[in-house]
Amino acid sequence: MTDDKDVLRDVWFGRIPTCFTLYQDEITEREAEPYYLLLPRVSYLTLVTDKVKKHFQKALRQEDVSEIWFEYEGTPLKWHYPIGLLFDLLASSSALPWNITVHFKSFPEKDLLHCPSKDAVEAHFMSCMKEADALKHKSQVINEMQKKDHKQLWMGLQNDRFDQFWAINRKLMEYPPEENGFRYIPFRIYQKLGLSTLYYPGTMQTKVGLELRERDLPASESGLCSTFQHYES
Repeated sequence: MTDDKDVLRDVWFGRIPTCFTLYQDEITEREAEPYYLLLPRVSYLTLVTDKVKKHFQKALRQEDVSEIWFEYEGTPLKWHYPIGLLFDLLASSSALPWNITVHFKSFPEKDLLHCPSKDAVEAHFMSCMKEADALKHKSQVINEMQKKDHKQLWMGLQNDRFDQFWAINRKLMEYPPEENGFRYIPFRIYQKLGLSTLYYPGTMQTKVGLELRERDLPASESGLCSTFQHYES
């Protein structure tokens, strides 16, 4: 995996042309022009939308500005899902650019978690990495890293620096030389309906209505699942 640098670069630099539009009922001062961005698939909305927030705040009274959130065709977009995953689940069959609506009011408490700062995104991301390494290396690699390694991993993602990120992440993608590969490959199953997540270490579990079906998924059968190189789409 770590030798496939061209493939890793192609995945990392995948971009989604996106048009952000302020929700019409929230415009109070002047008309807000749409804002266009190329969104990195492997990042999170909260990390790449500072310019979007600043752009649309100009059209609002200061007292009307609260926590920013995004929606696509009536569905609130979860900030802790990678951008590529959100697009694939909700808009992969739509024409580009991806049209996202921006809100500063009426936060959907029942649908979204609050994101008080980028620290919350970092905590979520590092939790995902630790869960994955628990399966792949019994947490040995992530626990042997120093705090500066964790920070470099995070800053590489936050600042969209491929080499900075992969200088650390490659350690998480290597398996012991005495083994032929990973015994367990961590993965998540995302359901489009309700955007709910099921995650079970070393197994695949699907939910259909009220029926639960589960079976073991050894690494040799895991070709349909994405590994945690960070991205989860």
